[in-house]
Amino acid sequence: MAKAILETKGLTIAADETPLLHEIDLTIDEGTTHVLMGPNGAGKSTLGSALMGNPEYTATAGSIIFDGQDITELSPDKRSAAGLFMSFQAPVEVPGVPLFTFLRAIVAQRPDLKLRGPKLKKRITEIMAQLDMDPSYLDRELNVGFSGGEKKKVEMLQLLLLQPKLAILDETDSGLDVDALDTVSRAIRIYQEEMNGSLLMITHNTRILEHLDVDQVHVLVRGRLVDAGCASLINEINDHGFERYVGQAGSGAASVAAAQAKAAAAKEEPQFDAALAIENMEAALAEADAKAGE
Repeated sequence: MAKAILETKGLTIAADETPLLHEIDLTIDEGTTHVLMGPNGAGKSTLGSALMGNPEYTATAGSIIFDGQDITELSPDKRSAAGLFMSFQAPVEVPGVPLFTFLRAIVAQRPDLKLRGPKLKKRITEIMAQLDMDPSYLDRELNVGFSGGEKKKVEMLQLLLLQPKLAILDETDSGLDVDALDTVSRAIRIYQEEMNGSLLMITHNTRILEHLDVDQVHVLVRGRLVDAGCASLINEINDHGFERYVGQAGSGAASVAAAQAKAAAAKEEPQFDAALAIENMEAALAEADAKAGE
């Protein structure tokens, strides 16, 4: 019997008391690939961020069970350490932090990987070769001046380096040219085949799905899961869009997007603090070095 790696039960998510997702029941088994589709503004990225523990979102009801553990109240770093990973539509740029330093810092939070010193460098070199990445990337500031394709390659490098139990890929294929899309597809296949990785793919671009064996497709409209089916549902949606779901739950853009806009207006959007990120990274590396010297 397959083991569930992720289960949400009646999960309801809000931002500043504004409901965004309603009673989400979702089960993903180990080693399976699930696709989340829906119209713009339906709440797909919100669900991914909520599963990862984004503090902007609050679970007002229900639970998130990951690998048998209730992680509903855990912080994002604790969820990451447990084996949850998320790639983003628009990876943030971090001036002053070389890519290699960043990779060393995130691996330091996963002692179970047993990657230190030469072993870490060797593993990174192997992955970069698999993804046709130039080793000079390692000396560049994290994502600074990177093209969209280069940023997505860096995310795939992190995926294969951290070997998570479940990867949530949020529009990872968005805006990629043919070559970059091929690299991302290759990384996903490696993750599936060599690591038995589980996937939740959030996507509009079904080209990338042509290279994957999809186990189940979920349709999210207006913050609710309104349908699920096998891979054939992708073709049906390609041919007919989401029209048949509008009567069930309305158009996602008219509801969740409006609620998100209201929530954003209620508070000032937090700014990324590069100095704090560097400080936290240096602290993580110092702690890892101290443990290594014990």
